[in-house]
Amino acid sequence: MSTSKGGGGGGGGGKKKKEVKKETKLGMAYKKDDNFGEWYSEVVVNSEMIEYYDISGCYILRPWAMEIWELMKEFFDAEIKKLKLKPYYFPLFVTENVLQKEKDHIEGFAPEVAWVTKSGKSDLEAPIAIRPTSETVMYPYFSKWIRSHRDLLLKCNQWCNVVRWEFSNPTPFIRSREFLWQEGHTVFATKEEADEEVLQILELYRRIYEEFLAVPVSKGRKSEMEKFAGGLYTTSVEAFIPNTGRGIQGATSHCLGQNFAKMFGITFENEKGERSMVWQNSWAYTTRSIGVMVMTHGDDKGLVLPPKVAPIQVIVIPVPFKDADTTAIKGACESTVYTLNQAGIRADLDARENYSPGWKYSQWEMKGVPLRIEIGPKDLANKQVRIVRRDNGAKVDIPSTDLVEQVRVLLDGIQVNLLETAKQKRDACIAPISTWDEFTAALNDKKLILAPWCDEEEVEKDVKARTKGELGAAKTLCTPFDQPDLPSGTVCFASGKPATKWSFWGRSY
Repeated sequence: MSTSKGGGGGGGGGKKKKEVKKETKLGMAYKKDDNFGEWYSEVVVNSEMIEYYDISGCYILRPWAMEIWELMKEFFDAEIKKLKLKPYYFPLFVTENVLQKEKDHIEGFAPEVAWVTKSGKSDLEAPIAIRPTSETVMYPYFSKWIRSHRDLLLKCNQWCNVVRWEFSNPTPFIRSREFLWQEGHTVFATKEEADEEVLQILELYRRIYEEFLAVPVSKGRKSEMEKFAGGLYTTSVEAFIPNTGRGIQGATSHCLGQNFAKMFGITFENEKGERSMVWQNSWAYTTRSIGVMVMTHGDDKGLVLPPKVAPIQVIVIPVPFKDADTTAIKGACESTVYTLNQAGIRADLDARENYSPGWKYSQWEMKGVPLRIEIGPKDLANKQVRIVRRDNGAKVDIPSTDLVEQVRVLLDGIQVNLLETAKQKRDACIAPISTWDEFTAALNDKKLILAPWCDEEEVEKDVKARTKGELGAAKTLCTPFDQPDLPSGTVCFASGKPATKWSFWGRSY
């Protein structure tokens, strides 16, 4: 961990003199506004979320990250089970001929596919791919399992890892060669059922981001150029990082139409005894969501965690001054943790005696714990605790008798405040424009651009080509479902042709 600033003082006041490490306060070498990339790398390592691995683009996810992932998983898994999704696990490997069955699909993924070519020292007869996604792994078996309308609906979900051999700027959580995700794959008799589910799942993704991670997102539809390779259409939730002026795709819910059904022969006999092709969806969100949260809320002290996903919501720290009754203080701290845990609040005690209270404050701030409770001799005498908020640093003394109720109120307040603050920052970056000059000015100003567009693929390609540069080209992020009014006669900002919709544009991760 990097260190800075002056050190902390005394430890326990017990009979035995404990050695107190001559530690310096934990600190951040980089500031979020000065060097965002280095700041981000420092936060995810110093908060003990990840450790760098000796293969570029691969990271060790430590408990602080995995517990956040598990809290999201707990919510999402329960919700999709209400929609009758069943858990499956399909193999990691896929043969070359199956992977290449859906041409558009594999063309979209080809540069990222990792291949196994050897076993020991001998070459394999044919190379085997590691799944970049599982459509081609699963669908040959869907065609085997589905024969009649009675075999529908087929709804499967798996929590697993996938490998996409990214070569451009690997970034922990955001762009990694292996990542964790859930992928849902569902099969329907009609397009109406598939369309309905696409939006049901998208709403669950919105809830993960806004209700759990406190990150504001826009729901919308991807352009033809940006949609899932081989699918009919793609919907997504899109976040925006004001510090870098980049959009980031939060999660996707695709309607695959009947394209994969044609390729893999997935048909069923309907009630009239005729053979029909099925309609399919696939949808996923990944550990990227954790990175989006870090980028959105983190500050110059480190991570800031929304209470709903914080592995520890409240850290309790004893503050024993010289000659204080350390046994009584420790007892009060243990009792506080027990009371909070019994009430369903994730609380823990930092009773390490070889670190000063000041050092502990810095470490738990770095790790982003929403609330810190300090208990010293004065608090003990007044039957109170001091509570400090991580999001805004506000301190308040509350009576021990009101502990649970007050902590709940504070945690709820932090959750709301984080989303509200992030929303204000994001909304301040939205730039509605109508001309090319306004577009380039807004792009250079790191804005989330809302532009009238003719919805033509050639025009989007042209925008990409015209904005290529060191920072990357601009592209459509999504066409938001929430459409502002489009007055008749409005023209496309890039082509001058009649505009058909408003779309979000910008650089992206």
